Amino acid sequence: MAILAVIPARYASTRFPAKPLAMIEGKPMIQRVYESTLRCTAFSKVVVATDDERIANAVRAFGGEVELTRVEHQTGTDRIAEVASRHPDYDVIANIQGDQPFVTLEALEKLVEPYLRDELPEMTTVAAPLDMLSGYRDEHTVKVICNQKHRAMYFSRAPIPFLRNAVHNPPVYHHIGLYAFRRDFLFFYAMLPPSPLEQAESLEQLRALENGYTIQVGIISKPILEINTPDDLAKVHLLIKTGALTL
Repeated sequence: MAILAVIPARYASTRFPAKPLAMIEGKPMIQRVYESTLRCTAFSKVVVATDDERIANAVRAFGGEVELTRVEHQTGTDRIAEVASRHPDYDVIANIQGDQPFVTLEALEKLVEPYLRDELPEMTTVAAPLDMLSGYRDEHTVKVICNQKHRAMYFSRAPIPFLRNAVHNPPVYHHIGLYAFRRDFLFFYAMLPPSPLEQAESLEQLRALENGYTIQVGIISKPILEINTPDDLAKVHLLIKTGALTL
């Protein structure tokens, strides 16, 4: 099974411009994502996909592989589909977000585990136990509801499910933004128009569910620290300074 890992990285983020180049203990964020991804031996190749020469030059400077893509892509999935089209020998394409410098080996292995078992789902992702106190009502914590076969039923920023009655361990998890696609499904998915729920929640993965396709969810032991805003980066620096986070 040949698996290509693509790390989409763009410079013009509205919430955090130049985020992939933000420094974390002497290394740009994109380098930490790349190096973390390389640890997963299930990936046959790892490449950064960007439309910006500044990011491309930074990747080349640390010896990483990078490919330039068109600037008009609306999503990271569109960007990885362009790169995947240049590499026809890969059966599975993984999308490793460029703001995941602390992505764990556990998460990467769980992401592609079904493909390594020759199950060939259309799409996979990962999730972790949800902190019901801090995350259940937090719109920035994406929740995923799974069925008994660990297939996603719905993703939401809202508190789901509504807990009218006390339920022991409701099947809701903290979604982690990692995805893998069966090759043929990636290109089909990228051609689908944005769906109503996707646009309402601003969650691209809902496009697959709304069109009747399945997303297999692998459960990992704990959430991964993500960096979405400058405030998130400041918290990371504080955690490093106090010794609560080690690199």
